[in-house]
Amino acid sequence: MMAKEYPLHVKTPTSFSYVKRNIPDVTVEQRERALKATHYNEFAFPAGMLTVDMLSDSGTTAMTDVQWASMFLGDESYGRNKGYYVLLDTFRDIFERGGEKNWKKVIDLVRTDCTDIDRMMDEMYLCEYEGGLFNGGAAQMERPNAFIIQQGRAAESVLFEIVRKVMAERHPGKSFVIPSNGHFDTTEGNIKQMGSIPRNLFNKELLFEVPEGGKYEKNPFKGDMDVAKLEQLIETVGPENVPLIYTTITNNTVCGQAVSMKSIKATAEIARKYDIPFMFDVARWAENCYFIKVNEEGYAHKSIAEIATEMFSYCDGFTMSAKKDGHANMGGMLAFRDKGCFWRKFSDFNEDGTVKNDIGVQIKVKQISCYGNDSYGGMSGRDIMALAAGLYESCNFNYLKERVEQCEYLAQGFYKAGVKGVVLPAGGHGVYINMDEFFDNKRGHDTFAGQGFSLELIRRYGIRTSELGDYSMEYDLKTPEQQAEVCNVVRFAVNRSQFSQEHMDYVIAAVKALYEDRESIPNVRIVKGRTLPMRHFHAFLEPYPNEPKD
Repeated sequence: MMAKEYPLHVKTPTSFSYVKRNIPDVTVEQRERALKATHYNEFAFPAGMLTVDMLSDSGTTAMTDVQWASMFLGDESYGRNKGYYVLLDTFRDIFERGGEKNWKKVIDLVRTDCTDIDRMMDEMYLCEYEGGLFNGGAAQMERPNAFIIQQGRAAESVLFEIVRKVMAERHPGKSFVIPSNGHFDTTEGNIKQMGSIPRNLFNKELLFEVPEGGKYEKNPFKGDMDVAKLEQLIETVGPENVPLIYTTITNNTVCGQAVSMKSIKATAEIARKYDIPFMFDVARWAENCYFIKVNEEGYAHKSIAEIATEMFSYCDGFTMSAKKDGHANMGGMLAFRDKGCFWRKFSDFNEDGTVKNDIGVQIKVKQISCYGNDSYGGMSGRDIMALAAGLYESCNFNYLKERVEQCEYLAQGFYKAGVKGVVLPAGGHGVYINMDEFFDNKRGHDTFAGQGFSLELIRRYGIRTSELGDYSMEYDLKTPEQQAEVCNVVRFAVNRSQFSQEHMDYVIAAVKALYEDRESIPNVRIVKGRTLPMRHFHAFLEPYPNEPKD
């Protein structure tokens, strides 16, 4: 019997809201006062005075009812709370088990208040896992390789601090190069603080290419690693001077663009060829899996979780801010493959091959000393349960489709309004505008005009964005090679499950109006904190009038 269909040719609703937050009326004069009082630092501007806050998609998610319900099941025990077992096995489900048909979903044992202790021991408490990214049972104690951390930059900080320590002991005073398809600001900041040099290797010409009519038939995966540049870099500096190779998924620094499985596999092959650990920054793993599914040949029939399992099979380890595609407000993870390349490269061994100094133990010591017992890593038991539930939510294809389409709606809105510099297609978590094109290439790198644009959006319309160009990425402090890798962009981050079309239309109208009056947008100078690490979080700024050039 054929299924009946009655098409309406409009989108079918996929969710509804139980809670709403009212937005206060704020005048331009009030925003001007607040900007001046906070030294024109957009991170310090009071969120309660904004109309639309698009500063970051990190931790800003409107969680689902399933996640809120899971929070009530949070176990706040200091050692081996239930959430610890649930979260690690959730990661195994999605990143290692090859799709929904193989999920154990032990979270349901907690949701159903299972009181069968033998079953809980056999299926959750005492399960042994080894050889993958998430050891369990005795193996996690003997060779710890998975570390709950409260957010991504903390995971990066732990990783790079221990890597720095190991490399400094082996090679005192030596500097190293860590390439990526695009290090984000915190990753780059952590690499710099360990005394190493971050490099971003991507195709900038392709990135800023504008397709005819504003749309591609298929996503061109502009976030891919430029593997030719990668291999050339390794050959030039020597593989012994490249301790890690990174890939950021999706490529946040390169305008949130998707990374193809083809690129990931090719990068993994180069890493294996030179025996260099291959690491992921996977804040937006689910969105990237969506792009692979709908755009890359051979993946249309696979689920998000099946694609995720293949993707993670190519890496030696990863850092993750779970405040993005964990669909949660807090959480992070650092993990590496048991007895894999990373473990082998950074552990010390005795002459007989036995382990002298396990890198996982060093990381665990750092985790405990900075963030707490490894059972919670700085997260509450409630947040751990919300994250576990949220990771499953992020495997929902319809949710991801709706999210990506909302970003594309905003990008197309800018494009159709005549705004120059819109990066197309939209990424999975936001929309970026190339400030060089926006200002008709009339503003120099020293003007930080992109930051002026961001501040003017706040002042006039109460819209906060994130400048991720010359100012935030420290163009003036980089070498010529690194300067060529900077994308002078402003990002409009789209919070998960939060904004309506009304929000998008308001932002489109505001950017169109500001574009038409772009000559009046001020430039910005740094008054204090120019050389501070990750200066955009705490520098003092001062706008000054633009003097139009003929």
